[in-house]
Amino acid sequence: MAESGVNPTAAALLGLLHEGPMTGGQLMAAAERRLAPYWSMTRSQVYRELPVLAERGFVRLGKPGPRMSQPYAITAAGKRTFSRWLAEDPGRDTIRNPIALRVAFGQLHSPTQLKSLQAAANEYHTEALARVREQVKNAKKEGDTYDASALEFAVAYHKAALSWLKSAPVG
Repeated sequence: MAESGVNPTAAALLGLLHEGPMTGGQLMAAAERRLAPYWSMTRSQVYRELPVLAERGFVRLGKPGPRMSQPYAITAAGKRTFSRWLAEDPGRDTIRNPIALRVAFGQLHSPTQLKSLQAAANEYHTEALARVREQVKNAKKEGDTYDASALEFAVAYHKAALSWLKSAPVG
């Protein structure tokens, strides 16, 4: 655990809550909209972290809404913790690419499997690249240079993946 005492998922939730109170579902939607191009977060992670953040006094619960949805708001302690987390060394990247992992075992695939794998990966990265380019355009239009910059990382990632797929030995 980092010096701030929060993991990256908890920190991402605290960061998103700077926008205002949100339910778990709204936080998941905000994470998908803002962070998904370069940071994955699952629904189970969100719902596992929220009670911990509340117990530690980093978020407070609001009044239950429709269908018993529970809004969370960041507290002053949560803002201080998030600021400490921002100042910490981010650590090293973790690379986990399921396509590269399968290509590493290419000799155990059939040629048809490899070609299918490459085609599906090309389609995914091409579509993701188009989506994230649109997000960059929107972020720039809204004047959010920080969000645009983080999204540019995702643009570069998908371009690199597409470039690599062209040279991967799949046939």
